[in-house]
Amino acid sequence: MAPRSAPTGRQRRLATELRRMREHAGVSIQEAAAMLGADRTMVSNIEAGRTSVSEDRVRQLACHYRCPDEALVDALAAIAGGRRARHWWTEYREKLPEGHLDVSELEHYATRIRTAQTVHLPGLLQTEEHARAIFELTVPKLPRLEVELRVAHRMQRQSVLTGPNPTPYVGIIHEAALRLRFGGRSVARAQLERLADAADQPHITLLVIPFSVGGFHGAGQSVLYAEGAVPQLDTVQLDTALGANFVDAPTPLANYRSLLDLMEASALSSDDSQELIRSIASEL
Repeated sequence: MAPRSAPTGRQRRLATELRRMREHAGVSIQEAAAMLGADRTMVSNIEAGRTSVSEDRVRQLACHYRCPDEALVDALAAIAGGRRARHWWTEYREKLPEGHLDVSELEHYATRIRTAQTVHLPGLLQTEEHARAIFELTVPKLPRLEVELRVAHRMQRQSVLTGPNPTPYVGIIHEAALRLRFGGRSVARAQLERLADAADQPHITLLVIPFSVGGFHGAGQSVLYAEGAVPQLDTVQLDTALGANFVDAPTPLANYRSLLDLMEASALSSDDSQELIRSIASEL
């Protein structure tokens, strides 16, 4: 089977989990290859995400590695089974950086999403005008076409929060992000009204950390925590000026869960957060 040129984030995660499973079992690459009736290069390519793997082979490998976690094996087999699926974000391939597509995929398959931001507002709740104002400030300056592509992509990402089965979402926002006027006064007011209205929906919880709290855990961080079909498949995405970074090792995931819990503890209640958002909007 020909190697992939660019595996998706989900395909790379499947590869990583199969490698972790093999190493935990104390099985060498050579032994795994012999079990599959293949050479070690094929196993190396599977574990690097360069070669696809079928549902049956995932289960075969899990059985050989004596993995007792049936829920994890089922989740990994489901990833393998969906390897040929096409989704809306594929239309942006080779038009936007791969990290943008990986974020879309991560959110699409998440069972719950938690985000924390201190300067920017959640992309899943941004208005088109607000998003455009942010992308127009990118350094180096983006061409107009790419700005519009990024805005369109961000708007389509928001589909995970709409429809008959929206993804549960918790957004932690610092008051500073509410007061920055990207795009000017009218754009900022419309954006805050959008946030307050979104908080009325039962699957969306917005929690604001007010200036009065002072210092707090996680200050300066921008975190997206996507819960997978099983806890082992949770993923953290970190925004940086140079693109998206993804974290999936067990210890960092546990640390980020604790960090988000501490940030939530610093925030106002959902009702008080919504009241503060509307109060700031009324000042504009």
